[in-house]
Amino acid sequence: MDLGLAGRVYVVTGGTKGLGFATARCLVDDGARVVVSSRSAESVDGAVAALGADAAVGLAADNADPDTPERLVALAQSAWGQLDGALISVGGPPGTDALGASDEQWRAAFESVFLGAVRMARALMPHLDAGSAVGLVLSSSAKSPITGIEISNGLRPGLAMWAKQVADEFGPRGIRVFSLLPGRVLTERILTLTPDAADRDRLAASIPLRRLGEPAEFGRVAAFLLSPAASYLTGLVVPVDGGASRAL
Repeated sequence: MDLGLAGRVYVVTGGTKGLGFATARCLVDDGARVVVSSRSAESVDGAVAALGADAAVGLAADNADPDTPERLVALAQSAWGQLDGALISVGGPPGTDALGASDEQWRAAFESVFLGAVRMARALMPHLDAGSAVGLVLSSSAKSPITGIEISNGLRPGLAMWAKQVADEFGPRGIRVFSLLPGRVLTERILTLTPDAADRDRLAASIPLRRLGEPAEFGRVAAFLLSPAASYLTGLVVPVDGGASRAL
């Protein structure tokens, strides 16, 4: 199936590693061009080299910086002359127990995870036309809390509801907005949160498919939802978790 991605341009924040890079890879492989970002200039350079300089440009920038969204939009326009959407993805907040996070950790995560997404969408929307799409990478914690990631449990549900409202408001312009809820996927974050292989095996045993996901499996779903092939899908929240979620 042709996803209709050829010649389209997407910003992918957090696009140099993990789920973001996997999505950028899938977009580029289907003919799109991307702008990737990360706080690490080294990671940005590596991702652009891996994706190909004819299909990718990058920017070392922090999602918590209020100037980052406008810089990413400007880079897309200067490099490719257009913008057709974005995948807004950020690294997860530190793992803590229910009352273990400090005020500073909460504030830092709110700036990066929550306000970073809001600012990015705010910067994008004036440049998007009908047929564009914006996806937010959240977490299965948006529907059910995950032990040990208190801050994510607090922030992700609010972002999911906000994204739903944005979808309602921009649907009449033909701009689609959706959220993705990755479950246990083999990224650096899952290795950080569960460094013991035996613990990861126990997690896998609780998933109906009996394994952790691969980043590329997430990337393919995200690329499809961003593409014109998903033109009648908006406002939805899509779990990519091997069936782990027990909610409808």
